[in-house]
Amino acid sequence: MEQPNLSYIKELAGDDIAFERKFIDIIKQEFPLEVAEYMGLINKDLPRSAAETVHKLKHKFNILSMEKAYVFSVNYEEELRLGHTELHPKFTAILNHIETYLKTI
Repeated sequence: MEQPNLSYIKELAGDDIAFERKFIDIIKQEFPLEVAEYMGLINKDLPRSAAETVHKLKHKFNILSMEKAYVFSVNYEEELRLGHTELHPKFTAILNHIETYLKTI
């Protein structure tokens, strides 16, 4: 599985360590809330609503330099809009991987 990293954030921040830290803190704050929202919608069998949350989450994948996960989530978002949830296990694995990573930074 693709490894998340801070390359993009460091590139954006340049030498501004305070900006970098604030950006990371925002991701660490928002990510679990968005994951909980997504899981709640999937558990309620509301895939079309879950697609909106996947739309938000996929941008975090880009920020964490996870290009393959981003492309996968674009696909998954479209599948959810059609009411299909077959890709949920793989998406959940990506979310869990990121969640573990965020605990280390």
